[in-house]
Amino acid sequence: MSNLLLETDLWRKTLHWQPNALQQSQFQQLYDLVLQGNSQFNLTRITEPGEFWEKHLWDSLRGILPLLTLEGPQIIDIGTGAGFPGLPIAIALPESTVTLVDSTRKKITFLDSVLEKLNISNALTVTSRAEALGKIPQYCNAYDLATIRAVGSAVICAEYALPLVKPGGMAVLYRGNWAEAEQEALLRAIAPLNGIIDSVDSFTTPTTQSIRHCIYLKKLS
Repeated sequence: MSNLLLETDLWRKTLHWQPNALQQSQFQQLYDLVLQGNSQFNLTRITEPGEFWEKHLWDSLRGILPLLTLEGPQIIDIGTGAGFPGLPIAIALPESTVTLVDSTRKKITFLDSVLEKLNISNALTVTSRAEALGKIPQYCNAYDLATIRAVGSAVICAEYALPLVKPGGMAVLYRGNWAEAEQEALLRAIAPLNGIIDSVDSFTTPTTQSIRHCIYLKKLS
């Protein structure tokens, strides 16, 4: 893969974290498996090595950076698709348990094969729509952290994620650009869900200098 993956300085300088040898190997294998599965499962348009590193690996971990102090968190990744951000999070946080949710059975089949081939034991898959999952007692109010990326508007993402988060837990909405009008609509939507906007993090990606935002929603008791 790209030298970027092995460029631990870039990980360290931008995230104050770097993968160990096993994690580097798993990231490399994940890239290879996504490329192999792409023709069959239509997983991602991002296939160039450097772009994959930045938009799938780095971006996935940048979103949970403020939450790395959590010990053994229960995490749910909603609308995970090809496994982002959930798979990189599971690799980076081996003490966590990550539930990968997608409504498309063939993508879940692909993810099951990835978990087996990479020997990732702290992640599991669920085939479901997020709005249905929030009505099942087993999943409702069950997670320390919910992540959601590229699923819909911020309001829809919040309505999917917050019912799954336990009181005191956090939902992370991965966004590109972010506008004040969106924030106002989001505030109105999350109030009935006992949610507040804890913070809005604006940053640029390390190689293409793309603007990104993460919206951190806290669920009150």
